[in-house]
Amino acid sequence: MPSMSNSIPQNAAEDPEREKFRSFLSHHVISPLTKPRELIATHDVLMITLDALRYDVAQDALAAGMTPNFEDILPGSSWELRQTPGNFTYSAHQAFFAGFLPTPDSPGPHARLFAAKFSGSETTDEDTLVFESADIVSGFASLGYHTVCIGGVGFFNKQNPLGCVLPSLFAESHWDESLSVTSRNSTANQFSLAVDIANHSVAADKRLFTFINVSALHQPNCIFSQNATEDTKQTQMEALAYVDRHIPMLLSRLRHRAPLIVLIFSDHGTAYGEDGYVGHRINHETVLTVPYIDFVI
Repeated sequence: MPSMSNSIPQNAAEDPEREKFRSFLSHHVISPLTKPRELIATHDVLMITLDALRYDVAQDALAAGMTPNFEDILPGSSWELRQTPGNFTYSAHQAFFAGFLPTPDSPGPHARLFAAKFSGSETTDEDTLVFESADIVSGFASLGYHTVCIGGVGFFNKQNPLGCVLPSLFAESHWDESLSVTSRNSTANQFSLAVDIANHSVAADKRLFTFINVSALHQPNCIFSQNATEDTKQTQMEALAYVDRHIPMLLSRLRHRAPLIVLIFSDHGTAYGEDGYVGHRINHETVLTVPYIDFVI
């Protein structure tokens, strides 16, 4: 992994990747993800969880012009509002890897993109990619995909039995302090590692399922703000602006390898004092509503 300086990133307007990304997007069509079954064997898969990112923070950052790269890939320049199946990282990801992604915020039932087969499911249809396995990670592996986990928060750190549960689903998993919540360069390091694996460690004709748990939005996200000592909605917005600056490199370089199914969403939000609540693992609106996007490029 390339070394990164431990400094707060530069302003987005100074980012040389910005114009390259807009040029890249002008040469590639972004389409809705509606029939994943038809794309298997030809498309790689990228799933990103923006750990602890609140829906309102994501929308406010867009409105403030802090996330121009996300704005370029969001339909209607807006995140989709969804409800998470879990109110903290572990429970949410157990659901995601079983095929229960965040649910649209409208009356259902809503057909799922991916599912682990079980009788009685009311949220699969002819377009759902149903796996004969207990989780979708193993399901993709059964279809010939190499599965990679790049962890961020503690539930992916592999330092104890609990921290091994989620990474153990994957053929290859990575975590160290440079990818964690305490690193000011975590996203740059995570995305650089993903690109390095995709371009140098996996055969070009091998399909790839890459999962990244982005740690920068989780506490302490105040490390991405000058002179801040505690987390607030504003510091999470600034952490998201930092993540936004690195999205162009990741998407453009992974798309260079193969056509790409992309899913980006939060696993849960977090409270910053609303109704007296702080943190997550509570059933509060700030925790249960999350931003979501999926597309094919």
